[in-house]
Amino acid sequence: MNVRAATLQDLDPLTRLLDAYRQFYRQPSDLEAARYFLEQRFGLGDSFILVAENAAGEMAGFVQLFPGLSTVGLNTRWTLNDLFVATEARGQGAGRALMKAAVTLAQEHGVARLVLMTQVDNALAQGLYASLGWQRNREFYSYQLTP
Repeated sequence: MNVRAATLQDLDPLTRLLDAYRQFYRQPSDLEAARYFLEQRFGLGDSFILVAENAAGEMAGFVQLFPGLSTVGLNTRWTLNDLFVATEARGQGAGRALMKAAVTLAQEHGVARLVLMTQVDNALAQGLYASLGWQRNREFYSYQLTP
């Protein structure tokens, strides 16, 4: 798997992957909104998006990281908000390659900590994270509110 930074030229295949990712989380398909969301990310430069390509150069998956700050740690923390591998590309190492590339990118930027959340029943992803040394947070609860 080849992993590289996403560019605007990747917008079409990346839009399809983002839409599939959202459907995985039981959201309705909306290619137009997915494309707009990605256009905003590229335009604002407020996230890092890496893509994995198979040997044929086809996009197999992506990971998206959002920079943030830690007041307690007085340093930077990135949230690995999205990891998705196309159904037909699973089991070929794309997810592992994307996760390793995300860590390398964070190290290159001097990031102190990477954080992520995943659904409780997403055992496949949890297995990948654990195999790469990620540790489940047992000190903090996650809360959310829709205003």
